[in-house]
Amino acid sequence: MTGRLMFALFFVIATTMMGSAIVAVLTMQLDTGKPIMIAAAAGFVAALPVTWFVSRQITKLRQ
Repeated sequence: MTGRLMFALFFVIATTMMGSAIVAVLTMQLDTGKPIMIAAAAGFVAALPVTWFVSRQITKLRQ
């Protein structure tokens, strides 16, 4: 159950974090390709532990 939950949550969390990072980069007027790609990659990587934590908390609430 936890694996499927993490899989489903990851898409939502990763998209949100990647989008937020890209908006932050664009707000700083770094509108070339490299900063945008780095921000997207950073959001993707940062979403992994966030997904694990959220999934674990939801699983604890269900028990």
